[in-house]
Amino acid sequence: MATNVLVTSPIDDTGFQPVIPRRPVEDEAEMDITPMIDITFLLLIFFLVASRPDATTAIDLPNARYGKGVSQRESVIFSVDEGVARGSKDHSPIYLGDGRHADSELVGTTKQQADRIESEVRKSLYGDPPRSHVIIKAAKGVPYREVARVAAAASRVDGIHLHFAVMESE
Repeated sequence: MATNVLVTSPIDDTGFQPVIPRRPVEDEAEMDITPMIDITFLLLIFFLVASRPDATTAIDLPNARYGKGVSQRESVIFSVDEGVARGSKDHSPIYLGDGRHADSELVGTTKQQADRIESEVRKSLYGDPPRSHVIIKAAKGVPYREVARVAAAASRVDGIHLHFAVMESE
C-alpha cells in the first residue's frame, strides 16, 4: 500500500514559512514614437514654408458654355458695380434691378444694405406673382467679397434659388 507524503518547506522560529520571491515580470517592449512625431512635424513645417501659392498661375475664367437661363421676369435682380458706393469708402454700390439707376441704389452701411436685400427678396418670394429666383449681376472688376456679401444677404431667406450672371459665349 502506498502512503502519501506531504512535503513542506522548513518553518522558521516564528512559525511561518518563508516567502518565495516571484520572478520579476518583464515589461513588454514598447516602441517610442517621439522621433517619428518630430519628423512628421518637421516635414509639415517644411512643406508649409516651401510651398506657397504663386499669383502668376492664376487663370482667367472662361465664358459660360453650359447652364440654363433664368427668366428675368421670374427673378429679383441685384447689380453690383465697381467703385465705391455713395457715402461709403469700403463697399461697392448695389442696385436693385438690372443696371445702374441712381434711384434704385441701396445706400447705407453694409448692414443696412444686407437688411434691404433680405427684405426685397422676402417681398418678391411672397409677392404676387411669387419670384423665387435671385440673380446677382456683378461688373468684371468687382471683388468677390462684394458678390459674396450680396449672396449671403439674399440667402437669409429660405426657399430661393440663387443665380450668378455670366457672359454668354458666342
